[in-house]
Amino acid sequence: MSKPPKLSLAAIVAAATPQERPSPGRAGLRSAEIVALTPAAKAPPQAEAPRSSATLKQRARQMSVYLEPPVYDQLRDLAHAERTKMHGLMLEALDLLFKQRGSRSIAQLTDHLPR
Repeated sequence: MSKPPKLSLAAIVAAATPQERPSPGRAGLRSAEIVALTPAAKAPPQAEAPRSSATLKQRARQMSVYLEPPVYDQLRDLAHAERTKMHGLMLEALDLLFKQRGSRSIAQLTDHLPR
């Protein structure tokens, strides 16, 4: 069985446009329509939202943590048992680490930031 012929863009456009009746002076020629493309109006640049209305995702920085599968599973199980999110448990763990090392807590670090 032979392969079907490859379609070109010109063939697809020609098939999609209605056929014109050729005039006697232009046997088989089709007229081309010139379309002027104008760029879409740009949206005005948004000013940075004040910190009070910004979401945590907008305010915070993202960081990846690679956990061994048993560690990940245990964290997930704890979050499920406590009906909380793994993210909250990770923040609690960081807070305990900061306290243990004598650093300021997350609450102290974020006190100056209006929410």
